[in-house]
Amino acid sequence: MTRAEAMDTPDPERRTPGGLRKRASRLLAQLSTQSDRLVTEGLARLDARKWHYAVLASLQEYGPGSQATLSRRTGIYRSDMVGVLNDLAERDLVERTPDPNDRRRNVITITGQGNGHLVLLDQALDDLHEELLAPLAPTERDRFVQLLTRLLDHHAQRPPHPDATGAALVRRV
Repeated sequence: MTRAEAMDTPDPERRTPGGLRKRASRLLAQLSTQSDRLVTEGLARLDARKWHYAVLASLQEYGPGSQATLSRRTGIYRSDMVGVLNDLAERDLVERTPDPNDRRRNVITITGQGNGHLVLLDQALDDLHEELLAPLAPTERDRFVQLLTRLLDHHAQRPPHPDATGAALVRRV
C-alpha cells in the first residue's frame, strides 16, 4: 500500500489525520524525505553522491576555488569537504593544485573527465526529477520550483530565530 492509499483508506489506524495533511511543514518534510531517497538511490546507480554533484556543478559554474570556498558555495561542512574531494580526485574528476598566492591551501579545478561526468549526472537528475514531479504538469512544475525558491530565498535572508538553541519557547500572555 502506498502512502497516498494509506491516507485515503477507510482503516482509521492507517489514515493520516487531516490536521497533519494540511501542514505545509509536514508535507515539505515528507516530500524532502522522498526526494532525498530517490536522488540518493538514483545517483548511487552511477556510483555518485549528492555532494559529488554539488562540487562539480559549483566548479563548472563558478570556476576553481579553495576547499573553504567550495564549502560555502555548496553547504558541505569543511570537515566533510576533504573526503568529498578525495573521492572526486581519485576518479580524476577534480584536480588539486597549490594556490600560487598561498601555498598552504589548494585550488580545486574540475577536469575534462569531471565535466563529462557532470553531464551524466545532470541527465540522471533530470530523469529523477521527472519521476519526483510526475503528477504535476510542466507549468505546475515550473511554478512549484519558483515557489520553493522564493520560500528558500526568504528564509535564507532571515536571521536565525532567537530561540535557535532548542530551548522551549515561553509564550507571554
